[in-house]
Amino acid sequence: MIKTEHKYIEILRILKEHQEPMGAKRLSELLAERGYVMTDRAVQYYLRYLDTRGFTQKVGNQGRILTTTGIAETDCALVEDRIGFVISKLERLAYRSTFDPDTATGDVAYNLTIVPDEDLEGVLRTFDNVRDAGFSFFQSYALMDRDPRIPSGHTGILTVCSITMDGVFQHNGIPVKMAYGGTIRVIDKKPVEFVDLIGYQGSTVDPLQLFINSGLTSIGPCIAEGNGIVLANIRQIPGSSWDRASDLISRMQNCGFRFPVIMGRGKVYNLMTDPGRISLVSYSGMNSIGFAAEEGYKLSTEIGAGTIPFSRVIGGGI
Repeated sequence: MIKTEHKYIEILRILKEHQEPMGAKRLSELLAERGYVMTDRAVQYYLRYLDTRGFTQKVGNQGRILTTTGIAETDCALVEDRIGFVISKLERLAYRSTFDPDTATGDVAYNLTIVPDEDLEGVLRTFDNVRDAGFSFFQSYALMDRDPRIPSGHTGILTVCSITMDGVFQHNGIPVKMAYGGTIRVIDKKPVEFVDLIGYQGSTVDPLQLFINSGLTSIGPCIAEGNGIVLANIRQIPGSSWDRASDLISRMQNCGFRFPVIMGRGKVYNLMTDPGRISLVSYSGMNSIGFAAEEGYKLSTEIGAGTIPFSRVIGGGI
């Protein structure tokens, strides 16, 4: 049984869902849609390993299919291996985020989006539109082209991940619960209600990526007309931390962070929460990626791709 490597499990899952033979290139594209950014060569390496375990077999030049053993492995390992994986990954990133809003130094968590060079100008235009409309988590983004995860003929766009907020709060003694990823309805440029919510704790996929891939956003109309549906996150912190949290938020805003959309106890929009806890709603850094997807651009995005010094983000190029 494969118990620890989530990428192996995701490859098996894709092969089971599609059933027809599939090559490394197509697998790489589908993996990227699910948040696993891998080169074709890396996928080939994983496939060779799965072949040796008897889980996959090659069908001429058409690609791989699952064996009977591979189907059984997928059924047994998939749910057990992936429930809680998303939240545990984000919690690790929060711990590794060392950003200090007083000095504007330290590491921030980031998302990495890989774009074909021929689409870069158009994609950057969509990122700028989201930023200028106020639906981003941070005031800017950076380009990355010197990284082994970025194949030739492509450029990486680095956006600050909202998990950076969790790191700042935790390092300042405020425990944070990443409660929900959701979509929020905007009318006349003002958020009014949640439309869909998925809890992070029991999810096997990132909720925001799921909303984008399912076409459940209308970020473009929000930008153009002020009416639509955008991506947001809901966090919860202890009710007694209001003053300290407000101070930290103010200091982070001075560094270019754009949150919260709202901060409150009890009922927040149409969401009822524990009155003893404070809910923090923030627009997601994934709104840029979501709008680019609405515009028809084919992107590969890894949510929570790692941490990087804040100075390299605001520098604009990496």
